[in-house]
Amino acid sequence: MKTTKFLALFVLGGVLLSSCSNDDEGNPEPVNEEETITTIIVTLSGGMNGDIILRSQDLDGDGPDAPVITVSNDLEGNTTYTGTIQFLNETESPVEDITEEVEEEDEEHQVIYSSTGSIASVATTDVDGNGNALGLTFQLATNTAGAASLTATLRHEPTKPNDGTLAGAGGETDATATFDLLITN
Repeated sequence: MKTTKFLALFVLGGVLLSSCSNDDEGNPEPVNEEETITTIIVTLSGGMNGDIILRSQDLDGDGPDAPVITVSNDLEGNTTYTGTIQFLNETESPVEDITEEVEEEDEEHQVIYSSTGSIASVATTDVDGNGNALGLTFQLATNTAGAASLTATLRHEPTKPNDGTLAGAGGETDATATFDLLITN
């Protein structure tokens, strides 16, 4: 009888010990959920027409509706603009500014710009904590009159440093928008 009780207690103790998890051992990695980005706003300052706002809004994400893209005015030829970019989640109330998270996690993010047509150059002007390109601020220089496009892509966990291209940066795309522009003289 004593042996049976002892064996039962031994088995019960083994079951209890094996059911306990080791969650408190080590340092488990925190879960960093990807944010929802519905809206990209690019502001270009420095021309005679005042600030030019480029906006891409996609409230249904991967749903059937295409993003609504607006450009407030034409750009001027042979002009250098100072640019900023902002990322929002407009499905939240109040609207959540994802740009703040990108700034806080600057070493894990980079905005990559590419352009075509009458844009002479786009150059990042800010850096992350390690001195690598971040891309929340930039300069855009235009050529003479003509059509152009500007694409802004937010990359998560890019290789840094890199050559400033999507292929060179790697990582995953968090958000992207292409804006068709007109450069006038």
